[in-house]
Amino acid sequence: MFMEWVWSWSGAVLHEHERLSIAGVRVMTILEFLILLFVAGVCGSVGQAIGGYSRAGCLVSIALGFIGALLGMWLKQTLGLPEMLPVVIGGKSFPIIWSIIGAAIFVAILGFLTRGRGRRWG
Repeated sequence: MFMEWVWSWSGAVLHEHERLSIAGVRVMTILEFLILLFVAGVCGSVGQAIGGYSRAGCLVSIALGFIGALLGMWLKQTLGLPEMLPVVIGGKSFPIIWSIIGAAIFVAILGFLTRGRGRRWG
């Protein structure tokens, strides 16, 4: 039987069944959290590129990835569409495609609302 090995925040090696849990809920390790932030940042960056508004840095891309995941999953459930390309990180599913779609929609709306500010006509 293959046992999955993971690194905890202290650097010790733990078996899957020995992971820290609080009130029965499995806690995400630091490495899993960093991977989740990286994936969300990539999704947010792709969403910015598609949406046409790229005046932000790494932290905004990460935030857009998470906002895009929320907006995309809401859109998926509303339209009754299937989840496409989910990535499981730390026991939680992160929807890559829906995160990119949601981030692109959110960025396009933000770009539309803020693009006209500061311009003078005439």
